[in-house]
Amino acid sequence: MQDTKAGIRYAKSLFKLAIERKELEVVSADMTLINKTIHENPELRSMLKSPIIKSDKKASIIHAIFASNIGTTTAAFLDLIIKKRREMHVEQIARQFVILYLENNGVEEAVVTTAFAIDDTFRQRIIALVVKHCKNDKVVLEERIDPSIIGGFVLRFGDNQIDTSVEREIELLRREFEKNLYVKDY
Repeated sequence: MQDTKAGIRYAKSLFKLAIERKELEVVSADMTLINKTIHENPELRSMLKSPIIKSDKKASIIHAIFASNIGTTTAAFLDLIIKKRREMHVEQIARQFVILYLENNGVEEAVVTTAFAIDDTFRQRIIALVVKHCKNDKVVLEERIDPSIIGGFVLRFGDNQIDTSVEREIELLRREFEKNLYVKDY
């Protein structure tokens, strides 16, 4: 998902407002909930991005989903976003807010993708690897399982990616064989 400048700008504004009102923890929990909910529900994401659905209908749907679970600052912010016809950026705003919150607290976010569930020893080695390559001592590790990578792992944190997957190795071998430098002389 590509973040837009508008999404980043709105997230920074909400972040400053939350600090100003001393509601950073509450708003952070709200934005985490919003990000997770929209990310896990493609229908909700499509509805927010749809130009056919009117803004007042989108507002009522958002209120029905989140009203009882979010604070007044976040609810007012969502109302403002929908009023300004920027509802298509809500997921990006929520995601950027979470990133700002983690950065503010000195936490690095990392995602490891493996073909199978990982054990505690491997998890600790991954966390140590992330700490070694970044400035933060705290790491939030998200674990994903993707059988298509066959083996190894793909680790993403910040602007870095470490890909030791078997799928990647096979792709590199395929590219090497396509060059086929061997020429028969008989």
